[in-house]
Amino acid sequence: MPSGHVQQDISGARPAWPRLLAPIPFDVESVFPELAGAARTATLLYPRAGQPGPGNSSIGGPLLWPAGEPWPMCAEPDHYKPLAEPVGPDPVAMVPVVQLYARDVPGLVFPAGTDLFQILWCPLVHEDDQHAANPRLHWRSATLTAADVADGKAPRPHTAEEDYLPRPCTVSPTPAVEYPLRDLPGELGERFEALHEERGFGYFEVATTQQSKVGGYPSWTQAPDWPDCANCGTHMEHLLSVTATEPGAGRWLPLDERNPSQDQAATPSWRAEADPAALDTFGHHMYLGGGGIDFFVCRTCLDTPYTHRYDR
Repeated sequence: MPSGHVQQDISGARPAWPRLLAPIPFDVESVFPELAGAARTATLLYPRAGQPGPGNSSIGGPLLWPAGEPWPMCAEPDHYKPLAEPVGPDPVAMVPVVQLYARDVPGLVFPAGTDLFQILWCPLVHEDDQHAANPRLHWRSATLTAADVADGKAPRPHTAEEDYLPRPCTVSPTPAVEYPLRDLPGELGERFEALHEERGFGYFEVATTQQSKVGGYPSWTQAPDWPDCANCGTHMEHLLSVTATEPGAGRWLPLDERNPSQDQAATPSWRAEADPAALDTFGHHMYLGGGGIDFFVCRTCLDTPYTHRYDR
C-alpha cells in the first residue's frame, strides 16, 4: 500500500472502556474438578446500536477499505433466499459484518504485519454444507494515508436476506473468563441440576457465554463440530462468534446497564434485569437461528486459512 504521504488520523476514537461485569458466583473448578484447566478468556463485544466510523471497531459499521481494492462480490450460482426462488445470476455485493482493530482487542492474535481484522459476507443462504451466509475474512494493515482510503459507502446488495444485514453497532471489547458450553467431559447434567437447586443459579447461565465474542469457546447450541484444517489437518482454533442474541438480563449483563429501579445491592447478578431504556440498543438485530456463526482459523499454515460453522 502507498506510504509516501503524510498520514492522516483515521484511527477513530477508542471504544468504551471494558464493561464492568459481576464475577462468576462460585468456584467452578472446586465444584466441578473435571473442568480444572478448562477456563478460557474470551473478549465479549457487546454490540450496541450506534454510528461507528471506518476508524472504529464495530459490528455492521463501515470498513476501512483500501482505495483501488475492488469491493468483494459473491458470484456463486447457488445462493438462495429462504423459502424463495434462486437469486439471479448478477453478483451480490458482500456486506460488512465485523471490523476489529488490534488496539481494541488485545486477546485477538493477528498475523504478522496486520492490525485490522474484517469479516464480510454474502447476505444470502448458500446451498453448501452450512446453508447460511457465505463469509470472507480479511487481515490487513490499518496504516493507510488519506489517499489510500476508499471514498464512499459500501455498495448495497441488489437482493439480501434481512436476517443477514446487521445494523451498525459500536462494540465494547471486554475480557471475561468462561467455561465450556458443550465441550464438556463426561456426564455433568445431574450435578448441574443440583447446583441450581442448591444455589439458585445454573452453571450455563453464569459460567458460559452465548453472545458475540472473540476467542473463548464457540457458542454451540448443537453438538460441537470443531473443524480440522483442510490444508494440514490441524485442529482449528476458535476465532470469533457472531451470535443471534445479547444478554438482556443475568450475570453477563454489564453492571452499568442494569435497571436503575432494581435494588442492585439486594439483587444477585444472575437475576439482574436490563434498563428498559437501553434494551432497544442491544445487539445487531440479525436473526441467525438459535445460535450464530462461529469462525475458526489455522495458525499452523502461513496464510491463516479459515472456515465457519453455522450453529442453528
